[in-house]
Amino acid sequence: MRETALDADLSVIDLNIKSTVHLAKLVLKDVVDRGRGRALFTSLSAATTPGTFNPVYNASKAFVQSFAQAVRNELKDTGVTITALMPGATETNFFTRADGGYRAGMSDKDDPAEVAKTGFEALMAGKDHVVAGSFKIRYRPQWPRAAG
Repeated sequence: MRETALDADLSVIDLNIKSTVHLAKLVLKDVVDRGRGRALFTSLSAATTPGTFNPVYNASKAFVQSFAQAVRNELKDTGVTITALMPGATETNFFTRADGGYRAGMSDKDDPAEVAKTGFEALMAGKDHVVAGSFKIRYRPQWPRAAG
């Protein structure tokens, strides 16, 4: 495991896991009570594979992916849909903050507006997930798909 500070790893867990569950618990109850709605969870295109050199980040995004699919299944008869957005390398400040820990940071990255548009369109269509980004980084995830 790469030498990262425990505090940094725990911050990633707080951001990607604790906040996702916290927000879902706060928001989805009212959405379900209303009987219709949509929620978009941001995972990662590589959430289905081990994340060498940044295992905490990748594992936290794998949690988000699994959580989104499980919640989608739980809510399947409520009028509420959950979509998991699985972006690849996207042109954001992430790679600067990641301090060189990702090989993808050295390659071309996708336009964040295009990734957001792809996620929004999948959300509005009620899809279970969408892998967003260019074809050079796109791959098919191996996890089971929920209906929809």
